[in-house]
Amino acid sequence: MSLSLWHNLRAATMHPAVGQGYGLIDDAALVIDGATIIWVGARAALPPELQARCTVHHDAGGALVTPGLIDCHTHLVYAGNRAHEFAQRLHGASYEEIARGGGGIASTVAATRAASNEMLEAAASRRLQNLLSEGVTTVEVKSGYGLSLPHERKSLEVARRLAHSHAVDVRTTFLGLHAVPIEFAGRTDDYVDAVIDMLPQLHAEGLVDAVDAYCEHIGFTIEQVERLFGAAEALGLPVKLHAEQLSDSGGAQMAAKYRALSCDHLEWLSVEGAVAMAEAGCVAVLLPGAYYFLRETRLPPIATLREKGVRMAVATDCNPGTSPCTSLLLMLNMACTLFRLTPEESLAGVTRHAAAALGLTDRGVLAAAKRADFVLWDVEHPDELSYAIGGNPRRQTIFRGLVV
Repeated sequence: MSLSLWHNLRAATMHPAVGQGYGLIDDAALVIDGATIIWVGARAALPPELQARCTVHHDAGGALVTPGLIDCHTHLVYAGNRAHEFAQRLHGASYEEIARGGGGIASTVAATRAASNEMLEAAASRRLQNLLSEGVTTVEVKSGYGLSLPHERKSLEVARRLAHSHAVDVRTTFLGLHAVPIEFAGRTDDYVDAVIDMLPQLHAEGLVDAVDAYCEHIGFTIEQVERLFGAAEALGLPVKLHAEQLSDSGGAQMAAKYRALSCDHLEWLSVEGAVAMAEAGCVAVLLPGAYYFLRETRLPPIATLREKGVRMAVATDCNPGTSPCTSLLLMLNMACTLFRLTPEESLAGVTRHAAAALGLTDRGVLAAAKRADFVLWDVEHPDELSYAIGGNPRRQTIFRGLVV
């Protein structure tokens, strides 16, 4: 296969070995062999023998190039919306009050169960297309709005199909412990048993890349989640956790015991939880869209996460109830303005740290042997990606070496 040369570009490699911050290389070049980057560096340093093998040349026109963006926490597959709950919260109702009154996740479960595969796929495709238009090349999609074997299977199958109809890599996460469905009301432990029974079946069908759970006082206890995580561990599946969003339950420490890929939300994370995450290599996934939409006032402990060396990813948390957002670029801005991340931290959060949150080592930076997923932007400096509210300077996306 012939090699492709991309030149006349400024590369924000996001590789810590290249230099401080963005790992910037001015007047850079990339050499692609099929779907893989085989060389990145200053164009003047490109070996002549390698350049001679490049039969396809692409002039990037002076664009900034970054790795393809990664949205590592979404709930893209669902039916209906919860705009009426948004209005309720504006009139003073809390998220917990709405959930305990039969709204929240339960209302989305009812709509999702009633929707056909085709309806779910069409709706999810529209949301996904918004993400792709901003340079996303990898997206995680959680289930959790079916809460029964046939409906969880339906959601995961739809998520898998999205990768066949769009230029994107989709990672699927089984979130059976998202809420207790109405048919198990008052029998939470029985429902946990049912979810544990679902897992090996869905895994055998090739539908599960990771396992997640909602550990919270309105969700599931540490003991209940541990039962599921033990089942995941027996199948060789990695785990993730919705942790410490509304209270400090100690979920982060428990997830760290299972070497979870990530703990997500974390507004109430303790120092002890941060230490456990650091020791386990667990990524903190920050979700500023949910923080904003719920009008939360308690910030995730960013300074503690920095001090303890916990990697911080940023994601949309696209879902109908707490973050109906399909703009990862907006999340960059919110991560900076609401959580006080630096622009470099926020971009790392949707590239190399987001890749780590999904257990992926072949993307997230521009480097030899990594996947040729990258984005050309009409900006001079990567700071501009988190600076502009509502802007989209994407010029072109390259996915697995092919121009999208």
